[in-house]
Amino acid sequence: MPDFSDQFRQEFNQLLRWRRDVRSFRKDPIEGAILERCFATFNLAPSVGLSEPWRVVSITSKTARNNAVANFEAENTDALKGYSGEKAKLYSSLKLSGMNDAPVQLAVYCDDKTGKGQGLGASSMPETKRYSVVAAITQFWLTARAEGLGVGWVSILDPVRMSRDLNVPKDWALIAYLCVGWPEENKTVPTLEQAGWEKRSKTLERLER
Repeated sequence: MPDFSDQFRQEFNQLLRWRRDVRSFRKDPIEGAILERCFATFNLAPSVGLSEPWRVVSITSKTARNNAVANFEAENTDALKGYSGEKAKLYSSLKLSGMNDAPVQLAVYCDDKTGKGQGLGASSMPETKRYSVVAAITQFWLTARAEGLGVGWVSILDPVRMSRDLNVPKDWALIAYLCVGWPEENKTVPTLEQAGWEKRSKTLERLER
């Protein structure tokens, strides 16, 4: 195992701080080699039973992108109805998707019925397959950030509609819709914190039993 230096540990901590959910992108294309380095991290990710259940769909066609935007807009309009007063006003002012600008967009799924891994570790907690996909996304996200790219996770979507529009297998569960591109600006403070929506916790609450 490498003997990681203090400098490396400090730089890794900086990487964690600079990993932000990006929603404003430049439309500049991303060099293929950079993307391949990011995608390669999926094969390094941990997964329950070595099931590697992640399935990545690149959203490239105009039809698929238009469908995704329409999906977001419908769900975002519906979500706004859950707020009132100043909170509704603030919600309506938030930019919650970079789908109109991000040059690379990915729908990341979990194949719940994959035979790989033979069910090891997932019989009592089958959701661990989906957690494995989230772990892989995290590695992809940190690698993209190290390359200077930004990533935005769009969660205001109807997953059933998305899967129908993309015509994916019925056993695939949507985990994330990711927008990837060069960020218009870089910052360490979360956008929602800057906007006054919520504050990031400074300490971790831990329990002992």
